[in-house]
Amino acid sequence: MDPLTIVMLGILGLLIFFMFRNSRKRKQEMEELQLKMVPGAEVMTNFGLFGTLVELDEENNVATIETSPGSTVRVHRQTLARVIEEETPAEDAEDASVEEAPQLNTSSLDAPAEKPKRTKKSES
Repeated sequence: MDPLTIVMLGILGLLIFFMFRNSRKRKQEMEELQLKMVPGAEVMTNFGLFGTLVELDEENNVATIETSPGSTVRVHRQTLARVIEEETPAEDAEDASVEEAPQLNTSSLDAPAEKPKRTKKSES
């Protein structure tokens, strides 16, 4: 076998390895997501709708989400993108220690700008 064939087979082997690795990782993430999908969990859909999961019908692949009190939406189960988890107190303490950004003084922006005065040039 020539060296080029060996290199090409090595690259093909690496591509197959990464393909299986990514597939396993995605499958594991989906299993973890399914374990978190229980009624009462705060969820977000693929299209950005936030709400509380009320019911999950695995047989028909339908999820019922309460977006506001008394308002529910039925979506396909696969549109549930993630479970929104509460921040821990340690994360809140880190956020509080970060200094606030300086405020922009917008008072000069709100005032009407003065128009420049035009003067006629004297013709000589």
